[in-house]
Amino acid sequence: MKRLLTSCFGLGRLPLAPGSWGSLPPAIAFGLVCYFGAKALPQFLVMLAFFIAGSVICLKFSDAAVAATGKADPNEVVADEVAGQAFTFMVLTFVENTDLTISQIVTIVTTGFFLFRLFDTIKPWPSYRLEELHGGLGILADDLMAGLYAGIAMAVSARVWILK
Repeated sequence: MKRLLTSCFGLGRLPLAPGSWGSLPPAIAFGLVCYFGAKALPQFLVMLAFFIAGSVICLKFSDAAVAATGKADPNEVVADEVAGQAFTFMVLTFVENTDLTISQIVTIVTTGFFLFRLFDTIKPWPSYRLEELHGGLGILADDLMAGLYAGIAMAVSARVWILK
């Protein structure tokens, strides 16, 4: 059960870029809450739920996947991507982003998704250092930093490009 949760019900076991599969649920959810006209607070709360769930699952249960695979950060563990991707969109809720067109929603979700995956992959300072933390904290911390970087980049992009 622990590995099922940390893999986001098997998304982390899909071939080719399991982290990208794990980033999809919060991205899709954010797109849907925007599409249905949710204001900033409901957007934030939905992303906060993904953030908390992904973080808690990663911290509490990733040791089972580590023990089973022998890897310090197993590819199948994508609860960290769920939390990091949700953090990207949580930051964006502080930018006025209501009454969006479908085109703007698709652009925001797609850009936020790719920015998070980019920052999670290249691991700018201090992300790569955070991976050295022990256990689930090391698995999670670099993704939260990537989420912060992507969220800031998204907030700037939204202000100067997407929402103009």
